[in-house]
Amino acid sequence: MPTATRADVTFWDASGVVLLCTQQRATHAARRLVRTHRPMACWWGTPVEARSAFARLMREGLLSRHDVAAATVRLSALQGAAVEVLPSEEVRDLAQSALDRFDLRAADAFQLAAALVLSRQRPRGRPFVCFDRRLSAAARLAGFTALP
Repeated sequence: MPTATRADVTFWDASGVVLLCTQQRATHAARRLVRTHRPMACWWGTPVEARSAFARLMREGLLSRHDVAAATVRLSALQGAAVEVLPSEEVRDLAQSALDRFDLRAADAFQLAAALVLSRQRPRGRPFVCFDRRLSAAARLAGFTALP
């Protein structure tokens, strides 16, 4: 993944990336968004979160081994094309602050912090693609335009 150097890209949370890589109810909405919201940026930990989601979906019987293999290939392609926000003290500090301000789990706090770093902490009106209600609400409160 290229590293994050521009604030004009669209930040994609792991929930949106998972939908782009698998076939689920909201996949059509995610694919529609990716056509209009490029270039894409993701947090450094997103591939791990996505792989975790693939494994969970397989355990739940919603994906086959073949589906997971195909999703992993799609994830690799997305990784290669997306701007990546790398771990840093700034990301960690913002994630810790997000936990104090919003009802978030640790991984979601890192997602929001990465988006804030990407936007140079000027999120007003910047797109944040997320299919998780709690993280979307936090992103809106932080000033992002949460999509969908």
